[in-house]
Amino acid sequence: MKLFAVFISSVFILPLSAQTKKTFTSYETIIPGSEVKFKMIAVKAGKFLMGSDEKDIFHKPDEGPQKKVKVSAFWIGEHEVTYDEFLLFFDDKSASINSEVDAVTRPTAQYIDLSWGMGKEGGFPVNSMSQTTAMMYCKWLYKKTGIFYRLPTEAEWEYACRAGSSSIYYFGDDTATIGDYAWYLGNSGKKYHQVKQKKPNVWGLYDMLGNVAEWTLDQYDSLYFKNIGDQPYDPLIPPGARYPKTVRGGGYKDREAALRCAARNKSDASWNRRDPQIPKSKWWLTDAMAVGFRLVAPLKQPSPEEAEAFYAKYILMH
Repeated sequence: MKLFAVFISSVFILPLSAQTKKTFTSYETIIPGSEVKFKMIAVKAGKFLMGSDEKDIFHKPDEGPQKKVKVSAFWIGEHEVTYDEFLLFFDDKSASINSEVDAVTRPTAQYIDLSWGMGKEGGFPVNSMSQTTAMMYCKWLYKKTGIFYRLPTEAEWEYACRAGSSSIYYFGDDTATIGDYAWYLGNSGKKYHQVKQKKPNVWGLYDMLGNVAEWTLDQYDSLYFKNIGDQPYDPLIPPGARYPKTVRGGGYKDREAALRCAARNKSDASWNRRDPQIPKSKWWLTDAMAVGFRLVAPLKQPSPEEAEAFYAKYILMH
């Protein structure tokens, strides 16, 4: 399968007061027209050993063989995108409703409460949306801020999750303390929780494991480690069909095995089996209530033309 390079070759254009051409630091920003803010953590370029091996008792064939992967510098969300952030997009009357020709399309109204009563305002992670919806939010945020946002690649996500560690979990191999770092089946009460309630990894990233699982940019490939080549640099499996896409991190309904840094999950049409719409919604997933997303902004931003081409390629409206 052909790999598609993430836009990493353009001029650095982030209009952030804390940034200069000589610095690369974390930043906090307020979404224009609101009081809602979010923080992006600077992640330096580097190499890491991606995937799992036989020392991991939950090792699966699609998680290896392990390879040393190189990634470029990027910013990643300190925590999962919250309802407070997402509802600004959902309620934005300047964005068109369900039009595939406008610059930014906002999702159709939900037919039921897809938070399932678990919480919205106040720092709860947004959930139950398709990858298309997550990507359209990224595009909307780009239009609002001038900063190019997207979903992380699988490689970026695992690199950020591990935060320099090589253990099964970023806090070690023993699950005895997993409850200190993650909301999962053993402590969640079968619901998601407000972000930043558990300990972060050493790079300051919260809820990388558990709470809600997180969309990545990649089409799921069971032969990922074969198809990324021998010396992968910013590997990415480009979009294909609507299903399956890769989801990482595990959620509040999952056991410890699904929360491993190397664990890979794939989306499936069954995630929308109870959708009452005909045809089924491209925006909402009735049976993926434990799936959300996290933002990435590459250090080397694309030009406006490249950004538009990227969104056109990666936002699948079918």
